[in-house]
Amino acid sequence: MVLNFTLLIIGFVVLIKGADYLVNGASSLARGFKISNLVIGLTVVAFGTSTPELTVNLFSSVRGMNDAIYGNIIGSNLFNLLFILGIAGLIYPLSVQRTTVRYEIPFSLFCALILYFLVNDEMFFDSRENSLSRVEALVLLFLFGLFMFYILKTAKLEQDVESDKTETKTLSTWLSVVYVVSGIVALVLGGKLVTDSAVYIARAFSMSEKLIGLTVLAAGTSLPELATSAMAAYRRNTDIAIGNVVGSNIFNIIFILGINGTVRPVPYNTTMNADMFVLMLGTVALLLAMFTFKRNKLDRVEAAIFLAAYVLYSVYLFWRN
Repeated sequence: MVLNFTLLIIGFVVLIKGADYLVNGASSLARGFKISNLVIGLTVVAFGTSTPELTVNLFSSVRGMNDAIYGNIIGSNLFNLLFILGIAGLIYPLSVQRTTVRYEIPFSLFCALILYFLVNDEMFFDSRENSLSRVEALVLLFLFGLFMFYILKTAKLEQDVESDKTETKTLSTWLSVVYVVSGIVALVLGGKLVTDSAVYIARAFSMSEKLIGLTVLAAGTSLPELATSAMAAYRRNTDIAIGNVVGSNIFNIIFILGINGTVRPVPYNTTMNADMFVLMLGTVALLLAMFTFKRNKLDRVEAAIFLAAYVLYSVYLFWRN
């Protein structure tokens, strides 16, 4: 047990350092290629920080841990949305671009809705079992292709580098790439180290597979997003902080579950519908927050509400278990 707690702490250190490298490298690339930090956050950073979820879910799929697969994705998205944005928003109010309010956040909500529709076969398709089939997984991957097309189109339309008030290091292209790759590698290693240690500790306390997925795996695999968004907020790089979370939530559902379902159909436990509703309500709350207090900004009051909501949700999870 002592060894696992030690590995847990080492994993946190690796994650923080990896996040620092990733933010610096991604911001430098944004400047070098005249691409906005938001686009970088929605692609390179979001994909990089979602790698732990993909790795854990592929291992879970091989082991037949279906509840852990969905629990990891739904729990990670809730952790991203409520806890990470709550922490980042408390560090520094997060300004959100109008395109994010109009397109990315609604698309994130759509992804959650389409997943709910696809996995509840008994409710919508009069089937005998609920699962994500290979055909349905391909639908998710098709949506992922559309999202990437939209991002690439957005990048091409980007004429000027955003007026960035932060003091981001200007690195050479090759060094920026080294920073990004090193950051992603550190995030993956740190995330796996933390997750493996945390799962061992959780099982020692007799937690169920579903609860492990929604809490330990979700928080463990989302630590890269937490470290990256918190660091981005601290450096006043709010577009990366927001883009990282929204992009990761979209990636998690349509890319990672799309890959999972293509490899092997994944049976779905309808008791997770309650968690899906919380995710959808949380996404709607983020959208509404863009029209309250200061427009297109998640201020500290709203961030504190998000954080409190996650604490209440966590209490509910342990009570339900």
